This record gives sequence, C-alpha cells and structure tokens, in this order.
Amino acid sequence: MRPYIYARKNLIHIIDVRETIRGLLRAKKYLGQVASRNGLILFVGTKRQAAESVEREALRCGMPFVNDRWLGGTLTNFRTIRNRMTRLEELETLRESEVYNSYSKKMQSSLNREYRKMYRNLNGMRKMSRLPECMVVIDPKKEKNAVREAQALGIATVALIDTDCDPDKVDLPIPGNDDSMRSIELITRILGDAIMAGKAQAAIDSQQQREGSDAPSAEQEAEAKAAADA
Repeated sequence: MRPYIYARKNLIHIIDVRETIRGLLRAKKYLGQVASRNGLILFVGTKRQAAESVEREALRCGMPFVNDRWLGGTLTNFRTIRNRMTRLEELETLRESEVYNSYSKKMQSSLNREYRKMYRNLNGMRKMSRLPECMVVIDPKKEKNAVREAQALGIATVALIDTDCDPDKVDLPIPGNDDSMRSIELITRILGDAIMAGKAQAAIDSQQQREGSDAPSAEQEAEAKAAADA
C-alpha cells in the first residue's frame, strides 16, 4: 500500500486522495464498459458498515450481491449454489400453498428455519443466472475467500482497499477507508452510477441496431428504384 499512502500521523496512515480518485476513475471506466456489453457484476460486502450500501446499489443497478455471508463455492461451485436457489424458490412456493397449512407445527418451524437461512444467504444472488464478469468488493482482506474464488476463475475484481490490504490481490484497487459507512456509501454510489450509465449505453446501442436492421439495405433500395423506373 506504500504508493497509495500520503503520510503517517500518530501511527495512522493517511491515504493519498489523488490515488483514490485515480483508482475510482479507472474502476468507473471499466465497470461502465462491462455494463455496456450486458456483463454481470457481483457486489460483495459482508461487514456491517458495507451491507446496506452494497444491497442498495446492487438493487439500483439490477445486479446480484452478497452482503451477509459468503458461502464457500459461490463461484467455484456455482452449480450447487444454483440448486440451492431453486430450493429457496420451492420453499417460497410451498409456504404460500394450502399444503403448508396441513403440516405439523414442528414441520412448519423446520421449514421456516431453512427458508430464513437460505433467504439471508442467497436472496441477493437471484439475478445471478451465470457467473459474473466482474466483482466489486468492499474490503478484500475480509472477503479473501470471495477474492480467491474470483481469481481462480479469472473474474476481475474491483475493490475498495484500506491500508491493511494488499493491492496486488485485486485487479483494480480503489484506496480508501473501507471501515467508514460514509466512505463506502460514496464509493458504491459512484460505481453504481457508472454501471447505470453503461447499461443506458447498452440500451441505446441495442435500439440503434434494431433500427438499423429494419432499414432497407442499399441493394434493396436500388432494386426498388429499378422496379419503379421500369
């Protein structure tokens, strides 16, 4: 982290704000590009200070998130995770059916416990129908298992890193305070804005492609003109 530290005061390292801005600009550009080609971006932040911001920005962007507990194999054993999400949907359907009311109180209690646990761990990943192209991480030191799985699969990592983190462990580090709720909220909002801009560009490109495919080609126009002159 030495290149990102401006000074040391009273045993506290002060991050160079210029490095924070540089990292943020690089991350914004990259995330916008990923979103513009309809890439999937997974938000990860399970520490108390990050959970709310991670969920809010991921939902705003229409992206999956993990903000309670990282399940081992979330990426490297994704098929099993998908099966668990299917089980979560089955439990939701069951709890709303008449059959559920016919179960004993003990069985209902057991199903409810299973549902609450699965909902807490998996609900944020319902939109993740495939592996993500990129992962946004708050505090890669705490989320080391998530970062390790992403590295194993070649998934790019964008991370807010404090002075106790190793920037070489992630692809696009953003030096900053990863313990402050205000800092996390600001950074995730800026990254969320970049993703939203990329998605808007993807929608524009898609519309232009549709309009272009509907327009007659030069050859078709020539044939139509020849037929009209005949």
